[in-house]
Amino acid sequence: MIIIYLKGGLGNQMFQYAMGRCLAESHKTQLKMDISAYDYDGPLEYFLGPFNIEENFATSQEIKKLTTIKQNKFQRIVHSLFHSHPKKARTLVRENRPLFNKKVLKLPDNVYLEGYWQNEKCFLNIANIIRKEFTIKTPQTGKNKELSEIIAASQSVSIHIRRGDYVSNVKTNQTHGMCELDYYNKCINELKKTTKKPHFFIFSNDIPWCRNNLKLSGQVTFINHNTMKNACEDLRLMSQCKHNIISNSSFSWWAAWLNANENKLVFAPQKWFADKRKNADFAVPEKWIRK
Repeated sequence: MIIIYLKGGLGNQMFQYAMGRCLAESHKTQLKMDISAYDYDGPLEYFLGPFNIEENFATSQEIKKLTTIKQNKFQRIVHSLFHSHPKKARTLVRENRPLFNKKVLKLPDNVYLEGYWQNEKCFLNIANIIRKEFTIKTPQTGKNKELSEIIAASQSVSIHIRRGDYVSNVKTNQTHGMCELDYYNKCINELKKTTKKPHFFIFSNDIPWCRNNLKLSGQVTFINHNTMKNACEDLRLMSQCKHNIISNSSFSWWAAWLNANENKLVFAPQKWFADKRKNADFAVPEKWIRK
């Protein structure tokens, strides 16, 4: 049994699931998810329900078994005298970010994984399985279906602009930073060199800002009808576009990665993190264009 600890939003949960699924597949064992991080009310919740994943949830007893150090009474007393924090169980594996360590692919069965695992190398061995399982159970309906038909019939380009907490939360801003307008302009100009009559589909958690600041000629459609609870629908629409211009966000990363167009152009920011101590080269596949 492999247990993966889920935290963060949809994109983060997808990376975490993919890592756990890959390790479970290598051992031909079951993957279980620890979703206890979402037990309390907050803006984030478990978002993987709509996908065709192997949905198994770990019990508190199963989590305890892999995360609690086994000690007798004497060992606990001695440990408490010399340590101010609990000793980590050998079966609990925390990610050593940001560099990818290939040793994680050799981990044994019966481990508990905690981290973000934002690297396709963590699951590239089972890419076909991940692509299949990250399809949505239900067909598109209503406005999403209408948009998917327009996307299929045009030279569709998704542009994802992440603002929200990237702007309002000081800590998040210091870590991630923002993709500047200059980045998007560079990507758009580069794409126009090879793509005639592109139709831009704008996805953002701040559409008013996009309307006021993006200067786009030609066909432009702003997407703002889906909510956080059905964010997977925005992700599906972005993945259906022929090309993608992503932000430094795991959400749009997955949309581009799941894009099945063999001739797709994917533009990604050169600077993934504002914090220079974090090396983000691992986050972007080699075939994508860094700007």
